[in-house]
Amino acid sequence: MSVAMPSTLSLNLRWKLFRAIVGFVGRNLQSGERLRPIDLARGHGLSTQAIRNYEEAGILPAADRTPNGYRTYTPLHARALRAFLALLPGHGHPTATAIMRAVNEGAADEAFRLIDESHAQLLDDRRTLQAVEHALRGLEPTEPPRPGPASGPHGASGPDGAFIGSLAEKLGIRPATLRKWERAGLLSPDRDPRTGYRVYDEADVRDARLTHQLRRGGYLLEQIAPLIDQVRTAGGLEPLETALDDWRGRLAARGRAMLSGAAELETYLGERRRDQRRQASRTAG
Repeated sequence: MSVAMPSTLSLNLRWKLFRAIVGFVGRNLQSGERLRPIDLARGHGLSTQAIRNYEEAGILPAADRTPNGYRTYTPLHARALRAFLALLPGHGHPTATAIMRAVNEGAADEAFRLIDESHAQLLDDRRTLQAVEHALRGLEPTEPPRPGPASGPHGASGPDGAFIGSLAEKLGIRPATLRKWERAGLLSPDRDPRTGYRVYDEADVRDARLTHQLRRGGYLLEQIAPLIDQVRTAGGLEPLETALDDWRGRLAARGRAMLSGAAELETYLGERRRDQRRQASRTAG
């Protein structure tokens, strides 16, 4: 049901009243008096406590207070919240928090440095993925080791796999290199119960060949270790292909999220500059 304006008000007066109301609301929105914690929280599925926590963490600029002590926010705070939430998927919570804190403290260069570090980490992850894919392409399918008569450590094979000498020869490396890889946790051969010699089963041969490929690509042993762990967790090279597809998808999603975060952050930076100019103009006036 609509309520009619009193008939004594002229059309001109109604228009003036409407403009006054709109101007009052607009000024309040610009100053932040009309934005409460719930106003910021509602649009993003957050709690009002989360908004207060974000302010205390420096993610949002400090809010003004009413005479009664209630927080009042502005559209600038809403823009800061959007920028932070957009930065989260690409940079993670700690880095996104540090970026927003730096911006709100006026340290834009520090914020840009943090963003550069995230991009450098993403590039490093992409290079690691490419190295693993290259290494896997260089691996030919191997036949399971065939049981054979036990011989010395430099013989062809033991009862359940290959001895160190034959494996080293197949890879074109020295047996000492295989021992070094074992000490680094990259290989875990069993011992022949009768002779004590190392026996490399099919999984060990696979890990040795993958390690060899990555070492040829310039990777350090400590960089190779987590990749070998992924192969073992996946249960071999074929299941790892699915893991690599997931990995590739996550990297692409991170890259897109960084683009979205950068766009929202640039919008927030622009709004901050305009807000600072407005405040300077009011002070000068």
